[in-house]
Amino acid sequence: MNISHALAFFAFTFFAGSALARGAETPSITISKSDKIAVAIGTISGADGAQVAKILQNDLALSGCFTLVPAASAGFVVGGTSAGGNLVGNVTDRAGKTVLSESFSGTARGKVHAFADAIVETLTTGKGFANTKVAFVSSRSGHKEIYVADADGFNVHQLTNDANISVGPRLSPDGRTLVYTGYKSGYADVYEIELGNGARNRIIKFPGTNTGASYSADGRQLAVILSKDGNPELYTTGAGGGGARRLTRTTGVESTPTWSPDGGEIIYSSDDRGTPQLYRISSGGGAARLLSTGHSYNTEPNWTPDGKKVAFTVRSGGGFSIALIDVGGGSSRILASGEGPAWGANSRHLIFAEGGSLFLFDTQTGQKTTLLSGFGKVSEPTWSR
Repeated sequence: MNISHALAFFAFTFFAGSALARGAETPSITISKSDKIAVAIGTISGADGAQVAKILQNDLALSGCFTLVPAASAGFVVGGTSAGGNLVGNVTDRAGKTVLSESFSGTARGKVHAFADAIVETLTTGKGFANTKVAFVSSRSGHKEIYVADADGFNVHQLTNDANISVGPRLSPDGRTLVYTGYKSGYADVYEIELGNGARNRIIKFPGTNTGASYSADGRQLAVILSKDGNPELYTTGAGGGGARRLTRTTGVESTPTWSPDGGEIIYSSDDRGTPQLYRISSGGGAARLLSTGHSYNTEPNWTPDGKKVAFTVRSGGGFSIALIDVGGGSSRILASGEGPAWGANSRHLIFAEGGSLFLFDTQTGQKTTLLSGFGKVSEPTWSR
């Protein structure tokens, strides 16, 4: 299916949103002319070919790497055949040479997301994120519950039904499990859910508060805030919650830890100096170092997969904004209004919450995209990698 000639150098609007929120305002993005690869969506044959093409268009647009143009203007043409649970996708260059040919299986949307990621990784130096998961807290049901969706905002479903308070979700890097803080026992404990079958286990249940659990990049450890010894302090545990090791000893309250990609360090927020500031500490223990951000209120840090940057929430102008700082040094900068930033696999895109919506933000172009809305108050998003 060819795209109209109007796409060649002007804006193209794609629609993305969740199946559950389809009755609400349909979110959209605008892709403008920039330094991108010109790609055409050619023929996708098969009974669901039209739907595959539509999903693929949206995935490639969200990646920020491509301009969708007619085949005559394209450097590459995408095509394939889709039948049942199998998609054979291919990409050819201007000379007709095949640069990608691969078979993808899975769910109706999952196979297309996998193809989109393969296109990104074949034609660019980046990593695709279409076939990842996002999760977030929503008050839609009248209680704070956790929802999960595809990275394009579709296939939203409610993961917890605790009719209580479920907060602090963190997806494992591979997207197979999620940890969160729940109050089903009457106390703040850490639970783990297997997304494939919904199995849930209470993995950290020390006396006091157990919260803020976050996976290391290899998925083998958790950073977590525990008050079992009195004050809420930063600890590490195994992925199953065992072997708790205390890292901090302060009079303040620690919160929202995030791991470096190599697992060697953790950045977290603490109000030990009066207002929340960011600190950097070895995951093996030792003295913490203040991360100078230039802001008086800093929380919810999230480290890029490439280890170069940290996004975090700051209070500014009576509201909250997303800020960015290079780990190697330098001043921070404000990216957009919102809170709870979480990086995607490519270290370029962020998701964050603002009001009743979840947004995707391209830190390279400044493009802000509404992924989903209509879920009441949305907060604490997390993204698999």
